[in-house]
Amino acid sequence: MDKTLKAKQARLESILGEMKSLIVAFSGGVDSAFLLAAAQRILGNRVLAATAVSNSLPARELEAARELAQWIGAEHLTVETEEMQSAEYLGNPTNRCYHCKSHLYSKLKELADERGIEQIANGTNLDDLGDYRPGLVAAREGNIASPLVDAGLDKNDIRALAREMGLPAWDKPALACLSSRIPYGQAVTAEKLERIEKSEDFLLSLGFREVRVRHHEDLARIELGREDLAEFLQSGCMEKTSSRLKEFGFKFVTLDLEGFRSGSLNEVLSKPNEEPSRLCGKSN
Repeated sequence: MDKTLKAKQARLESILGEMKSLIVAFSGGVDSAFLLAAAQRILGNRVLAATAVSNSLPARELEAARELAQWIGAEHLTVETEEMQSAEYLGNPTNRCYHCKSHLYSKLKELADERGIEQIANGTNLDDLGDYRPGLVAAREGNIASPLVDAGLDKNDIRALAREMGLPAWDKPALACLSSRIPYGQAVTAEKLERIEKSEDFLLSLGFREVRVRHHEDLARIELGREDLAEFLQSGCMEKTSSRLKEFGFKFVTLDLEGFRSGSLNEVLSKPNEEPSRLCGKSN
């Protein structure tokens, strides 16, 4: 490990060491898993992992989060969030994530009060700050800590440190909620989320690791890692996938030739780097 990375790790440990007790908003992805593991080493039983459960979380990811928290040795709870009861969230505006995270952080604050826990933290890293993420506004409003950002850690740093500690999720592909597969302005429904989950589960069962099924009403747009595109087209997967996704309710199935890219639905935004507070309907 180079000196710069060691210094960042030491900074993170120092930040966590100043906390008396902590809830980690734990998705089971590499960022929140690394934060949880680091916090557990520093704080022991004074850290709690909490995973939000709703229609937008695939069942496979909830089970993976449970197994990972057990491996880390941290207490793990689930909290039922209520964004699917929010008209603002279901309308799927460009700041949908803001409404989702607001519900989550509200629930985590309730949990913190019940358990007498002083701080809540998320797994946001430096790279996240360069993307359009309205949920960061909710985090600021909720006074949610971002220790990985404060320690100067980006995604590559986190993967390197997670690998160093033997964390099983160190190379896990990036995660995003199922609602992120639905284009802005098209309503989020439980039926759509179930269709997306079944479709992605099927593709994962074929051995593909990085998968998104974008829901364009009757059309499913599949994104796979670029290294997997040739295999998908040549191994018979194309026919199997088209047939199965149509069984799930899609009428048309297409493969995105650009391959997987995180946040591809943000490409339609005219001003992706506009001040988040304005995009979230906040006045200055």
